Amino acid sequence: MRTRLPLPLACLLVPVLLMVATGCGISTTAPEKAGAPASGIQRPGTTADHARLYFVGPYGLRATTRPTDRPLGPQQALDLLLEGPTDAERERGLISEVPPMNGRLTATATADTVDIYLPVNIKELQVAAVSQLACTAAHSDVSGDEPPTAVDIRFHENLGHSPTPWTVRCDADGNVHPRTDT
Repeated sequence: MRTRLPLPLACLLVPVLLMVATGCGISTTAPEKAGAPASGIQRPGTTADHARLYFVGPYGLRATTRPTDRPLGPQQALDLLLEGPTDAERERGLISEVPPMNGRLTATATADTVDIYLPVNIKELQVAAVSQLACTAAHSDVSGDEPPTAVDIRFHENLGHSPTPWTVRCDADGNVHPRTDT
């Protein structure tokens, strides 16, 4: 005696058998262009300098690196930051919260301290802008062997005409915290 499959089960079985018979549905294709070749690995015997700049992304502060011809001090790194994100960085959703300022922002450094002289009051800046400035300065080529998380960033308002600077540090996650023990 021969058993017949119920009609609903047979209707489900036919498409499954057709899919198995035709494969997974991926047709053969020619190679596709996928963009620029891989980069980032140094050739042996070469040195690569870079600047680490901090911009604001969809999920908070984000570090980005740019190749340079030499290590950059805090002033050069901050000047690069003030130019804003490149087209490629903007495509990744990065922006700058540092506003245009009337006057020149300047920075000087010692072994474990960067002094940033702002032409404005710090309260005029967004928290993200302060973080961008502090973390970019902390990750510049500050002389000494201190890690960026141990570098004090002192903000002087109105180009140093305020009596006490605001001292902060940038942590490993790119967050800025006031330095209260100075």
